[in-house]
Amino acid sequence: MENSNRFFANRDCEYYPCHEGIEEINCLFCYCPLYHLDDCPGNPAYKEKNGRSIKVCTGCTFPHRAENYDKVVMRLKERDGR
Repeated sequence: MENSNRFFANRDCEYYPCHEGIEEINCLFCYCPLYHLDDCPGNPAYKEKNGRSIKVCTGCTFPHRAENYDKVVMRLKERDGR
């Protein structure tokens, strides 16, 4: 599935691998499209800064796992009411 429309690994990126503990990283969702969701299916942590709660996703690999592509797309469709 490497470098398809569902999976892309950019091994030339200066940040690759951006997460530890995952063998094949899907870079298609480099910036997580689920970041804005309060109930995202990943495992974010939250940090307090200047009286605000900030979502921290550095420990989350959910969007970078090839098997989660359909789940990410489904959540985006749900968000858009499709």
